[in-house]
Amino acid sequence: MESQPIMSGEQYKNYGIANPGYMPAAPGAAAMFAPPVEEHPGPSAPPAGMFDNMPGYEGTMAGGGGFLPPPMPAQPVPQPSPGPEQPHWNIPSISEDTARDAFSLYVSSKCCYSSAPVKDGVIINMESFNTYRYRLETFTESRSTEWSHEPFHGQPVDAYVQQPPGPWDLPAKAPTFFVDGEQKMKVPYTSSMKPCHDCVGMGKKPCKDCAGSGNKVCWVCNGSGFRHGDDRCHHCSGRGRENCAQCHGQGSTQCTTCRGKQQLLVFICLTVKWTNNSDNYVVEQSSGLQVSNLSQVSGKELFRDSQYLVYPVMGFPDPMIVQAAQRLVGDHQGKFSRTSRILQQRQTIELIPITKVTYTWKGKTYVYFVYGNEFKVHTDDYPATCCCSVM
Repeated sequence: MESQPIMSGEQYKNYGIANPGYMPAAPGAAAMFAPPVEEHPGPSAPPAGMFDNMPGYEGTMAGGGGFLPPPMPAQPVPQPSPGPEQPHWNIPSISEDTARDAFSLYVSSKCCYSSAPVKDGVIINMESFNTYRYRLETFTESRSTEWSHEPFHGQPVDAYVQQPPGPWDLPAKAPTFFVDGEQKMKVPYTSSMKPCHDCVGMGKKPCKDCAGSGNKVCWVCNGSGFRHGDDRCHHCSGRGRENCAQCHGQGSTQCTTCRGKQQLLVFICLTVKWTNNSDNYVVEQSSGLQVSNLSQVSGKELFRDSQYLVYPVMGFPDPMIVQAAQRLVGDHQGKFSRTSRILQQRQTIELIPITKVTYTWKGKTYVYFVYGNEFKVHTDDYPATCCCSVM
């Protein structure tokens, strides 16, 4: 490759190319140009050598290394016991007035529905359907570790003072059962002080706006030093460049990783997560209402059992509920005990009332459903709708 001739500063100016040897000129000096200094971004992640090898935490990485399985219990796990006996329940039938009121409220919430079918329609049949929902909740605690850091401003440095406690030996706050939560804490005896990897211990980094030069091309004269003809630019005093507003002409800004402290406190962070894992099973029913609609409503609670580990429901009249309970209890206890600690389980059975209402209007037959404790309504064939437009 041919070598290129070196141009003088005047030649750089004539070609409109910035002079790499630029130094800020005194006010009133001739216009000079400086190129943007090439930005050298710091490392995106801390180097592996930045982290100490802590006993019991050898697999811990920056960014997390997955959940840690809990140790085997020191004492025998209490065995689940059968829950209380289930009383016999029947779905209370709703009255015709209740069905009509629910239908009226539903229609009034639709801007394009006429109320005529509600006022003039004649109910000719009401059928009730037994529908059960079984719900199993398994409340778990999981723990994970990762190397973390924060600006050093005099915090205790205790690495290697003694062996750090294991991740499952650290006490956490008492959780509220069946409510998701999270707690983060420093693992004792893992904290050390290290130079900041992002700014190499300088406390500052080259300014991104001016790439470290401290100045930028004057936006008024576009770097020429003149506005019109020989009229010197008053914004930059004819220099062609102006101080960078981001770094105030310093060429560097405070390092955001160490906040200018130059040093970092590096430590292992333990994250404790409490999760309520829930699964539902709804018995299929022959009313014609889709099961997905039932997720929006509540039912009458027939059965509730909460203990460390629940025993599958037995003796319930509907065999589908018994089978679902056996399957879900086995799945939950097998799946969640491998990666987390089960703290509590709860199983409930709800009876969800569904009433299928058949009515006539203008000589034709239509159907709507009233379901749940909220008397929610669903219909696929409302006979009196109009086209609405928003002006």
